[in-house]
Amino acid sequence: MSPFKGDHPMNDGRSIPGCDVSEAENISESVANANPSPASREVSHRELVLQDAVAPEATDSTADDTTRELVQLCLLPGLGPRTLTSLMEAFGSARAILNADKSSLASVHGVGPKLAHVIDTASDHVDIEDVFAWCAAMDVNILRRGQSSYPAAMEELDDAPPLMFCRGSILPRDTISVAIVGTRHATAYGLQQTRRIAMDLARAGVTIVSGLARGVDTAAHRAALEADGRTIAVLGGGLGKIYPAENAPLADEISERGAVISEYAPMAQPRGGMFPQRNRIIAVLGQATLVIEAPMRSGSLITARLASELGHSVGALPGQVNSRASQGCHHLIRDGATLVQHADDVLELLGPLSGNVSQATAVEGGDVVRDGREMTLNDVERQVLAAVGTSGTAIDEVTLSSGLPASRVNAIVSILEMKRFVRRLSGQYVSRI
Repeated sequence: MSPFKGDHPMNDGRSIPGCDVSEAENISESVANANPSPASREVSHRELVLQDAVAPEATDSTADDTTRELVQLCLLPGLGPRTLTSLMEAFGSARAILNADKSSLASVHGVGPKLAHVIDTASDHVDIEDVFAWCAAMDVNILRRGQSSYPAAMEELDDAPPLMFCRGSILPRDTISVAIVGTRHATAYGLQQTRRIAMDLARAGVTIVSGLARGVDTAAHRAALEADGRTIAVLGGGLGKIYPAENAPLADEISERGAVISEYAPMAQPRGGMFPQRNRIIAVLGQATLVIEAPMRSGSLITARLASELGHSVGALPGQVNSRASQGCHHLIRDGATLVQHADDVLELLGPLSGNVSQATAVEGGDVVRDGREMTLNDVERQVLAAVGTSGTAIDEVTLSSGLPASRVNAIVSILEMKRFVRRLSGQYVSRI
């Protein structure tokens, strides 16, 4: 079950009368347009048609809808994923919902006359031509639930968004991922540790997921890019309203070696209530979640709670006992989160890795990984480790299987023993731990 109760108040950043939006995060400064609007640019009908045909291989109940109709429905103010699911169950398709009369719409649980009127007048609320023109101009793809391009991990959410706006690409290897979150007001210690751990994880082939916020999020994204790794940024607003505005260049870099994604309309202004909703996506995309510096009232703790409720591992970096910035981390550790000091500690949270990760590594031509820490080994160390069984293997067999000189095999076995991958049963036999 999703940890969120009730419906989310909005999908496009706007609200209708009577909708309560929690101001869970303080946005003090105004949000600037990070990307130019294509309003003055003429977009051909052909471009719109091509963009409308994004990912036609949908396999869910929206398969008979055009992407255009689904987008128009999903971006209506006040219509959240849960209510949309109820409407889909009642009417079968986005087209049928948009064509339904108000009384039929209002009879669906969670709708009511106010939202029924919004759906009935959908074209007054969403300028669908402008949305598709913007996507075409900015190289933004629309990922529909049920398509191969839609992140499979999102299916864990009961209130998974029916569609996501994506700038960049999400690859099979991104299944091996860790969410790194923390305070916007990170200390020098927090930023240093974020950079160190995120870089080591990225070098090990782990995709870093975060929220593009100031502080820890920014440090995590930048570290992944510096390590030539992959990273995914999940926004609490539209792709055309990057927040904070100074991170617009960073978002551009991320889209080149990862993805910037949002469930909100491109020009949706970020608001406080949208960030906790965004956090559920960060939590589900990370196979494990690491919290680095979080005071007691922090959105990062929401992400950690959501990850835990989804059955994902949670780790936290300790700080000084009297540091306000680390109080949330200390409470997480006290309540059962793993104390994390190094990237190896985070990799242990990933393993044994799920079948999805094994499939992801196989798709990209890699070996099946049993434990997340294996990604820190070099090719020769993995070669030797692959030759060692769990019930005991003779060193001579390892040498024969690996094709390496006996002296080198013995040296590598010693290294693997120190790294706690294997143990010696005797002078001549070794087994995996």
